[in-house]
Amino acid sequence: MTPDEFRRHGHDLIDWIADQLATSHAGEHRARPDIAPGDIRAQLPEHPPAVPEPWADVMRDLNEIIVPGLTQWQHPGFFAWFPSNITYPSILGELAAAGLGVNAMAWTTSPAATELETLMLDWMHELLDLPAHFRSTSERGGGSIQGTASEATLVAMLAARWRSTGGAINTDGDTTNLVGYSTAEAHSSIEKGFRIAGFGTHRMRHVPVDANFAMRPDALRELVKADLAAGLTPCIVVTAHGTTSSMAFDPTVEVADVCAEHGIWLHVDGAMSGIAALEPELRWVNDGLDRADSYTTNPHKWMGINFDCNLFWVADREALINALSVLPPYLAFEAAQAGAAIDYRDWTIPLGRRFRALKLWFMLRADGVEPTKAMMREQIAWTQELASMVEADDRFEIIAPHPLNLLCIALRGDSINDANTATAAMIDRANADGAALYTRTVLDGRTVMRISIGATSTTRDHVVAAWRQLQSVAGG
Repeated sequence: MTPDEFRRHGHDLIDWIADQLATSHAGEHRARPDIAPGDIRAQLPEHPPAVPEPWADVMRDLNEIIVPGLTQWQHPGFFAWFPSNITYPSILGELAAAGLGVNAMAWTTSPAATELETLMLDWMHELLDLPAHFRSTSERGGGSIQGTASEATLVAMLAARWRSTGGAINTDGDTTNLVGYSTAEAHSSIEKGFRIAGFGTHRMRHVPVDANFAMRPDALRELVKADLAAGLTPCIVVTAHGTTSSMAFDPTVEVADVCAEHGIWLHVDGAMSGIAALEPELRWVNDGLDRADSYTTNPHKWMGINFDCNLFWVADREALINALSVLPPYLAFEAAQAGAAIDYRDWTIPLGRRFRALKLWFMLRADGVEPTKAMMREQIAWTQELASMVEADDRFEIIAPHPLNLLCIALRGDSINDANTATAAMIDRANADGAALYTRTVLDGRTVMRISIGATSTTRDHVVAAWRQLQSVAGG
């Protein structure tokens, strides 16, 4: 492709993206495609082209094969999993980063990328009203942009290992004595992180939960005591400020007491719900962060920064850097070694790093956070209104607290098995026509429908329509 062709096709592609978003926001596609595994590949050539193909052919297949085979995360009836919103400035920021083609692994490889990233973490620190010890200008703390909360949690585990072993983990690599704690309600990435970090599932403790699916500090204390008595080393506790299944909030304030007594690293996962702290009235989601060793949240969910963009802060950057830093001669730069600059390659798993800060900067400058805050307030209000509708229909029950934008419901039955069967069938019927998409989970043995109200394009009318659909397919 020549530069002139790039300019011409690039302009066309921007128009195409805008048209696709308009189509998606209008709900013109199915929320989830009605296809079987292998259908997409079967429509595409099995072997790569021998010569370049016309751009028109590429766009034809994009429109006719790829797009119809996508789950539409920007659909107004997308009530599944969690929101993955995008904004126009963040798209342009992503395009700018792709066009610049820089590697943000170290200050010297792209000084502006590094310094903008530090600034964006401090801007978000201010906007979310986080504790002072996480700010880059604090004595020991600071933040970085990770790809996902899964990566952030893993690097927190690695920093905790380093601190628990006094750095010995870097030389002998023995993790057999280390123990980590979370609840079974925590995101699956927590267990995955424990596996990758060398704890293994046999050294991962699932702390019992209360009636609201939140961690019980008394149960954590007993597990820690038992592990200490067995000669093991409690290393890290991961609390959730909004679990995936039910948006449960672990009592981090009380958990922090246990961690402080035994020198255990406390990591808080606020992957989606932490962004709610943009709204001052919702800053209860930050409770306990003043005592946390690390914290993570995702602007690429509810805030509208296109995937991927995770924010991760630590109170003690020394443990993180020492856990992850490897310094071959070709990466030894005077500014970083003198402490005058940050090399973010020492804060993340990969050496190479994308210029993610640019899309956050674009969005904060071009849109600000007021539209996001207004959207969140509306969606929380609609969730509470939907909860009232559910409570008024005696066929349904609400299974978990719903302080923000997730509602977990189930059908009643003569037995739990009957209720589970009916709820699973309702979910299948509701998803079948493509007007909306919901996900299933299990809470305390109950099959549950999760209704996550978070898409930018969703309005109150879509929520009401979804409820009417559910009433129609519920039966009974």
